[in-house]
Amino acid sequence: MMEIINFICEIAQKNNPNADLALIRRAYDFARERHEGQLRHSGEPFLVHPLGVAKIIAELNLDAASICAGFLHDCVEDTSATLEDIGRLFGPEIQRLVDGVTKLGKIPFSSREDRQAENFRKMLLAMARDIRVILVKLADRVNNMRTLEHVPREKQERIARETREIYAPIANRLGIQWMKTELEDLAFRYLEPDDYQSLSEKMAGTQASRDAHIAAVCQELMDVMSAAGLPAQVSGRTKSFWSINQKMRRTGRDLEQIYDIIAFRIITDSVQNCYAALGLVHSTWTPVPGRFKDYIALPKPNLYQSLHTTVIGPGAERMEVQIRTQDMHRTAEQGIAAHWQYKDPSLGGTRDRQAFAWLHQLMEWQRDLKDPTEFMQTVKIDLFEEEVFVFTPKGDVKALPKGATPIDFAYAIHTEVGDHCVGAKINGKIVPLRHELESGDTIEILTSPTQTPHKDWLKFVRTSRAKTKIKHWIKVEEQKRSVEIGRRLLEAEFRRHGLAPAQMLKSDQLLEAARREGYETVDELATAVGFGRVAAAQIAMIASARWAWKTKGTSLVSA
Repeated sequence: MMEIINFICEIAQKNNPNADLALIRRAYDFARERHEGQLRHSGEPFLVHPLGVAKIIAELNLDAASICAGFLHDCVEDTSATLEDIGRLFGPEIQRLVDGVTKLGKIPFSSREDRQAENFRKMLLAMARDIRVILVKLADRVNNMRTLEHVPREKQERIARETREIYAPIANRLGIQWMKTELEDLAFRYLEPDDYQSLSEKMAGTQASRDAHIAAVCQELMDVMSAAGLPAQVSGRTKSFWSINQKMRRTGRDLEQIYDIIAFRIITDSVQNCYAALGLVHSTWTPVPGRFKDYIALPKPNLYQSLHTTVIGPGAERMEVQIRTQDMHRTAEQGIAAHWQYKDPSLGGTRDRQAFAWLHQLMEWQRDLKDPTEFMQTVKIDLFEEEVFVFTPKGDVKALPKGATPIDFAYAIHTEVGDHCVGAKINGKIVPLRHELESGDTIEILTSPTQTPHKDWLKFVRTSRAKTKIKHWIKVEEQKRSVEIGRRLLEAEFRRHGLAPAQMLKSDQLLEAARREGYETVDELATAVGFGRVAAAQIAMIASARWAWKTKGTSLVSA
């Protein structure tokens, strides 16, 4: 184990010559002492887990505080150590990071799903303050998934499903592609073991010919670049098992009929040479129409940049080529971890804010969606969505799920814009509100102060933000109408009892009757009456009796 701790310290010092290596070693020693005698399901000492997590964090080039949090992240949950101990010994920064990844304690929940939702809410709040929280949590999840074979089957499936639905998509949103790919493949292995095993065996059977093909194409690409005097590194890789499996399902084809399972990468020294390399690739092989994507001019929200093209390569087989600079490659591998400024708790520039727009959206959902099941379903759906990139009239980019409509776009701008949307222009032309947006569209929303959301909109909007805002408006309006209906029903009953409605609606006797039924205010009671949950006659009878007792025979004549 000392070899690994020494390796971690070497990486930390390489990333930052002033890294506090003594602090890192103290965190390791604390974890070793606290986890003494504990074993994992594999029979190994528990310490191998925090050690593995800290190693992943170091390899993400995170700082000493993050590495310490990797060592300490299970101490509060699994040992007698407290957050106060962590704060006293390692300082408030590391205490906050450990708290962010520590699950809620022994608070009772009605179900495992409710507990999962509330733990995720807690992590979201910590994440919004410091993105390192989720990076530590992802490192924890990667290490746990790598050793999942030793866990009971039922627990394997639960952890793997959560990984596929939550953590792999978050890794993708953060732009950490190697982590996304590994988590997806490991989840595939445990959730669909038969399909995974079958694909694994088939891929192993063609590995030698695939390696030879990759080597030949890489050499040809290098020759083309060298002949043009273009500095470049060329590599090829087989795509992940999960992505190949998904392609087989989408197309209904067997592995033998899937051709573009290999991707090639060209790394050069400048943006200008990226486009020059693209020209050389297209002049060497025939490009496939509609398969070129320029993520350099229009980066993904997670900061990813590259040129993507598909060409008809040797043997008339399709092959995908990605072209990027070294800086773009570092961002593609490490994502937001390559950009985050730890000394500044706020988001930095415009690109950082765009990269974290999805996190702000999750924060809004956790405020708006009180039902744990609805909250987790919303999170899972929206983290997974394929996206289109569209423009405001001012040229700002908005990322929306594929199939999104002008209504979704309007709510992405502002709730008021969505609520009052009457129409939209796309690229200067009027389109229906249910029109599906495409990447590159420029959208202008037309509004009217008299317009309000329609229930029909829920049939075609795609974003959870739009759905939540529309449902909220409808709920508020229905509540307003129910209050009015309830008050009218109560007024009619009071008249029937010969009492003045206006005075009775303001009376203490009605408020007492409301509280007896479990409602804090008369408006809450009126809402329940309007919805038919409580009978107006019953309430009027109770309030009237209390009024009669109070007035001791003095009658209140109805107006």
